[in-house]
Amino acid sequence: MSSKIPVSVLIPAKNEQANLPACLTSVQRADEVFVVDSQSSDKSIQIAENFSANVVQFHFNGRWPKKKNWSLDNINFRNEWVLIVDCDERITPELWEEIALAIQNPEYDGYYLNRRVFFLGQWIRHGGRYPDWNLRLFQHKKGRYENLNTEEILNTGDNEVHEHVILAGKAGYLKNDMIHEDFRDLYHWIERHNRYSNWEARVYLNLLTGKNDTVTIGANLFGNALQRKRFLKKVWVRLPFKAFLRFILSYIIQRGFLDGKAGYIYARLLSQYEYQIGVKLYELRSCGGQLNTTSTIAATPASRTQEIVRS
Repeated sequence: MSSKIPVSVLIPAKNEQANLPACLTSVQRADEVFVVDSQSSDKSIQIAENFSANVVQFHFNGRWPKKKNWSLDNINFRNEWVLIVDCDERITPELWEEIALAIQNPEYDGYYLNRRVFFLGQWIRHGGRYPDWNLRLFQHKKGRYENLNTEEILNTGDNEVHEHVILAGKAGYLKNDMIHEDFRDLYHWIERHNRYSNWEARVYLNLLTGKNDTVTIGANLFGNALQRKRFLKKVWVRLPFKAFLRFILSYIIQRGFLDGKAGYIYARLLSQYEYQIGVKLYELRSCGGQLNTTSTIAATPASRTQEIVRS
């Protein structure tokens, strides 16, 4: 058996019995593994314990911090390097060998990993899904997820969605891919993105108002990759017909059509996701910065409430 690699793996989980076995099998090379659970009601905890993983319970306070940052702050990792792996991700043997070499005499304080996304059993090579770089391996004392001031929005989940890791140091890139494949059905994809769209709507609103300009990664067309991405997103949120544009961008401009039926379905779902973000952004702006709940409806003038319902 290959020797253990001095890396601590962090896996955030909640009701992930379908994905956990393959995920945990793929991280057996790590010196230690933590599954940070959110009171799962399925067999997730039992599966994690069967793989000899350390199970830690996270109780979300509804605001901040969320699961990954809380784990980075509170878990006593015995290794300097932490690798963050979602339940629907797998670390290949080739990537493990590259990780082992990278941390022996590191040139960088963290490394980006490229995700190979599978959807409906097919690798989505186009449509803007590949390459898909994520900063997942870093010296845990030097990296934390950004806070995009989305705490006011309910029902987004207790785990970081698309926040980026802010690294106190330099980051490099590893060559071998990690695998992203959710073994659950499309119901879960749609349910998850319904929650994500709550979060994204708040992010869009913050970008429009400049709320985050001084507290997180800045928007700069001539900056690093993340700053350029944030600049483009600030432009994107101001465009009309974003749902239609998202489909054109993914399916035609980024050649999602080359992925066949799976590519078409994926592009349509992304377009639907963008539409959900847009209408929830409208709802936020109509209800004084809150998604429509009993309390916000009660605080909204009757004439305005009727307009919101009709729309």
